[in-house]
Amino acid sequence: MATYASYRQITADAITPSTITDASFALTTAKKFGTLWVRGYLGACTVGCCCLWTVPANVKRVTFEAWGAGGNGNGACVDNRCQHYKGAGGGYYNTVTIAVTPGWTYTICAGGVYPCKSVECNACLGCTSYVTGCNLSNFCAIGGTSGCATGDWNTFCFSAWECCLAPGANGGNFGMGNHPGAFSGSFACHCYSHNFCATGAPFLGGGGVTGELTECWMRCGCWEVPYGSGGQSAMTTYCGVGCCGQGSTGGSGVVKVTYV
Repeated sequence: MATYASYRQITADAITPSTITDASFALTTAKKFGTLWVRGYLGACTVGCCCLWTVPANVKRVTFEAWGAGGNGNGACVDNRCQHYKGAGGGYYNTVTIAVTPGWTYTICAGGVYPCKSVECNACLGCTSYVTGCNLSNFCAIGGTSGCATGDWNTFCFSAWECCLAPGANGGNFGMGNHPGAFSGSFACHCYSHNFCATGAPFLGGGGVTGELTECWMRCGCWEVPYGSGGQSAMTTYCGVGCCGQGSTGGSGVVKVTYV
């Protein structure tokens, strides 16, 4: 015996193709939804990660969010005076939403950093995170700026916007830059203390990392930092020659995929 519930059911062959569109469904109707995170590794030798992603069945729209990798922290070498520092910058952010067709493929890469600790006073930039595929054009999020140290009496490590993003830049709908880390220090032969701040990546969590040094010949940047954050830098408060410290790598970039 047929029931009321069975009368309410319809089969696929009873629907004329293309007669039911998105406008036929209420906003509260459940659709296919999912997220995918692509990220590299954290640690002393941070590397990125790339993968090939295929759009699942019944998916019509995808939002890509990308964060570039953080810049490396700088090294430091004692050269008869204390040094002036600028912390490394976190990665930039970019996002775009596009229409897709099931079966399309996208190459998704979360940026890494130069795979070694820095001994130079000017370190490496963080690498770019990006996505390539249909309906995208140069979509990416650039990496953060590097840390800096100088013992020059007339040269300073300035903390300023390194790159300004115009609306729609780098193939996205909305992007956000990042201020490099704060700077501090002096050029006297003996400095009682130093401190610096490396910035984090927008919307990714974590406010960056800070460091403070008091009465120490040399300290390396040896700690792991969050995803997208600038790396730790080496610092010193003493004068001398031949003692070098290493700055650590920044945090890996990240790409988030949200599909419906």
